[in-house]
Amino acid sequence: MGKVTGRFIARACGVVVALLLGAAVCGHLYAQDAAATKADAPPAKVQELLQLLDDPAVRDWLAQHRGAATSGSVATPAQKPAASSASAGSPAQDSAPADTSMTASGYFAQRIAAIRQHLADLVAAVPTLPHEFERCFIILSLEFQQSGLVGVLVLIAVFIALGFGVEWLYYWLAAGVEKWILGLPLDTVRQRLVAVAVRLAYGTGMVAAFAVGSVGAFLALEWPPLLREIGLGYLLAFLALRLTMVASRFLMAPGGERFRILPMPTATALFWHRRLSFLVGWLAFGWVTVGLLRTLGMADATRHLVAYTLGLGLLAIGLETAWQRPLPEPQPSPHHRRVVAWLLSAYYLVLWLLWVASALPAFWLAVVAAGLPAAMSATQRAVNHILRPPGAADAATSAPGVLAASLSRGLRALLIIGAALLLAWAWNIDLVALTASDTLATRLLRGALNAVVIALIADFVWHVMKAVIDRKLREAQAAGQGESDDSRRRARMRTLLPIFSNLLFIVLVVMALLMALAALGINIGPLIAGAGVVGVAVGFGAQTLVKDVISGMFYLLDDAFRVGEYIQSGNYKGTVESFSLRSVKLRHHRGPLYTVPFGTLGAIQNMSRDWVIDKMMVGVTYDADLDKVKKLIKQIGKDLAADPEFGQHIIEPLKMQGVEAFGDYAIQIRMKMMTKPNQQFTIRRRAYAMIKKAFDANGISFAFPTVAVAGGAAPTAAIAHQGLELTQKPQEA
Repeated sequence: MGKVTGRFIARACGVVVALLLGAAVCGHLYAQDAAATKADAPPAKVQELLQLLDDPAVRDWLAQHRGAATSGSVATPAQKPAASSASAGSPAQDSAPADTSMTASGYFAQRIAAIRQHLADLVAAVPTLPHEFERCFIILSLEFQQSGLVGVLVLIAVFIALGFGVEWLYYWLAAGVEKWILGLPLDTVRQRLVAVAVRLAYGTGMVAAFAVGSVGAFLALEWPPLLREIGLGYLLAFLALRLTMVASRFLMAPGGERFRILPMPTATALFWHRRLSFLVGWLAFGWVTVGLLRTLGMADATRHLVAYTLGLGLLAIGLETAWQRPLPEPQPSPHHRRVVAWLLSAYYLVLWLLWVASALPAFWLAVVAAGLPAAMSATQRAVNHILRPPGAADAATSAPGVLAASLSRGLRALLIIGAALLLAWAWNIDLVALTASDTLATRLLRGALNAVVIALIADFVWHVMKAVIDRKLREAQAAGQGESDDSRRRARMRTLLPIFSNLLFIVLVVMALLMALAALGINIGPLIAGAGVVGVAVGFGAQTLVKDVISGMFYLLDDAFRVGEYIQSGNYKGTVESFSLRSVKLRHHRGPLYTVPFGTLGAIQNMSRDWVIDKMMVGVTYDADLDKVKKLIKQIGKDLAADPEFGQHIIEPLKMQGVEAFGDYAIQIRMKMMTKPNQQFTIRRRAYAMIKKAFDANGISFAFPTVAVAGGAAPTAAIAHQGLELTQKPQEA
């Protein structure tokens, strides 16, 4: 930990020194000859200037007239960089409040003129760079004439080191907590959620410890205004870097995949952790530096040049990321990778050019257009990975649960709303004034925003309800078939839930559409009345369709059949595979699939309910011992009931009912047994085989007709006489 802390302190000191000296180096080069001839004490006029700048009235006047100040105006060191939120580092610097009465062509003409003026100001500010840096260096020298610039940098480094010291103390005190976190089980969803919450609290405590040790200790002391602003600004920038690193470790866990929230390979996690930390660090320190230059009195155009120059560093990070990013699995072709890299490079370059041109509405639109889908995809993957069911190694192979659907859709809605608010801020759309205004444009815009909110709510409700229905369906399908009340209830759920899902989707879509139209200011009363009239007309014109739908509803209410049951209706028979609002699909046992409208089903014969009585007939000769036959059949029934393969499906065993009829050549013996539905076929085949074997072993013969076929010139009368004797012989016996 000591080596890591020392490395971080060294890097922090280097970054701070580079940024501060980079802002003053040009002014120092131009002013070092003149500064060598000056006395240590500032001239009298400079002292008078500083006294005037310390006057509250002068500071108030400068704050009010900052926008109209000339390029040579000097800002007071007491002025806060917060007042420079519209500077080069701020996205809304050159935007004016939107004029709703302005036409589209007028708005674009105004924006193009503003961009041209902005670029002209940048070109004109290039020669003034040395003078501006010289003036900033003079102010810094006057402020730091007692402690010196090096002393200030050392002081900032000391506070950063103090922050790392408090963080190390927190790490040492919470060593047992860290070991406990490393040993947490991650088998169930609840255990993973507990681990996520504990790791988040642990990482937040680490950042808080660094903030208390660095920023807190700095604020506890009294400092001159400019020194306070410089020190606090860079300490907050370093705090932002630390917060980013902790958040990145929390989400991507580059040290190991066990606690990783965003599913990705370890090499990929390490790559993005480093790039994200470097990007945020460069952005934070650059932002503070640009704000400090405004406090030092640098003109806006010159400060913009410095900001855009620092932005080249961000562009370099983006280009390096585009070409060096890890490839997903399976890896795409080299041509595909080069095309994607060039597209990303062009995108980053366009962003930088839009920023330089001060086309900030288009800049933020491009950021949201690319960042919002990526953020929603990452959120979806993270939620599915954390909330995957127990035993599922990959979230993609398992259906999302209710909690996963609720959390992912809720976060998705928040991301969309946040993106909309960001665009409203970037485009200077006053939402409060928008709600109070009553022009046509504001009404349409307000209605569009309400429609988006309604669509997000409907999307959230639909996915949550769909997750609930899918979970119930999985439970019903996992239960399998059975004859218990619970099994019948689950079979009914498998039948009704798909229909309920379709109806729910239609109802939500219709309600959301009507509410969105009402939000846009459209009177939906006549629309509903017209829809009713059209519905009546369609009902008369499509009576068959209405008959099918209504018949299907009554079939379902009567519980006439369920998915998986074998039914017969007229010439149609088969297993119910699925059904819609107007038809049912029957799979015949030989393979054909029938799609039968409910209106043509009529009476239904359900062959899969409760029990089945199967009746069988065998014919024995007239000399057979019927008592013996009865005993043999009874024993066969007992053997079948004792067989583990068939006994579980037999409700009443096979038994002989008696003599059914005296046939022309045999005595017809009738048997019956009660089995579970669809099981009688296999049991019947097994029973016939056992009856044949038992009758052969006990000398009981099956009766069957015989036909004598004679060849040659055998008289027809003789053949007929022989056939008559064969048919009459059993009757005589």
